[in-house]
Amino acid sequence: MAKNQKKAIGKGIRALLNNMEDAPSSEKKGALVKKPAAKTGVAMLPLSAIEVNPSQPRTQFDEDALSELADSIRMHGLIQPITVRRLNAKSYQLISGERRLRASKIAELKEIPAYIREADDRQMHEMALIENIQREDLNAIEIAVSYQMLIDEYKLTQETISERVGKKRSTITNYLRLLKLHTDIQAGLKNKKISMGHARALAGIRDLITQCTAYEEVIDKNLSVRETEDLVKKYNKPLKEKKEKSSDTLSDEYLNVQKNLRSRLGTKVVLKANDKGKGQITIPFTSVDNLNDILDLIGYQEN
Repeated sequence: MAKNQKKAIGKGIRALLNNMEDAPSSEKKGALVKKPAAKTGVAMLPLSAIEVNPSQPRTQFDEDALSELADSIRMHGLIQPITVRRLNAKSYQLISGERRLRASKIAELKEIPAYIREADDRQMHEMALIENIQREDLNAIEIAVSYQMLIDEYKLTQETISERVGKKRSTITNYLRLLKLHTDIQAGLKNKKISMGHARALAGIRDLITQCTAYEEVIDKNLSVRETEDLVKKYNKPLKEKKEKSSDTLSDEYLNVQKNLRSRLGTKVVLKANDKGKGQITIPFTSVDNLNDILDLIGYQEN
């Protein structure tokens, strides 16, 4: 038994010696032979081989924060790899980690660690959006735009997005409401003149001009979120009262006429009348064909 073991050991050594003799001279001397990056997994990639993602949802980068990150990278290296996809044998496209990539360039690194993932254009864009949403340094508008892109371009529902990013559906809804704000208010949110709570409250005003008026009041008076919510109620109250007053001016007889016209013409006819019997009838239409149908119903004839 011992002889067999010894023979096996001796055979293993001879095989090892034979392999060493067959190996390239560089390997014999202990030189490192650099292997090409794997198709997937983590690898060290040259910075010059990585191109940015043109669909990157993030548009603002704090220069001071980038400099601080670059200093940290010079001292400790890049601890968290970026994520890329392979374009060809020598080039890659960034999926996520543009801030780390920019800071690594400032730190004058030649190569950095990267997760290489297989992804087509759609998968890459979707992954980039989702991974960026999960980061804490995007501003609220950038997050809202990312959610909207997932809905518009990839037909994802709010429920599906909720599952993928680990957020409540109500949170996603609140972010999407920010896109209904006037651009000046969106800019104020980006620049931290107002908080997410202020912006959510202001989104409750539909009219953009009124939104801006309320926004300026919030800034001028330095209102809290609660005070902003009360302000929005004040701006919305006159519109609601006006609508209710308009409806109240119609008697049952007028309301019956309006109902019959809507039924006969197949469109949302609006009848208005004052106490003196003066008023107007509005007949909306959705297309030329729809208008012609209405004209036929009321017996319109060209001269």
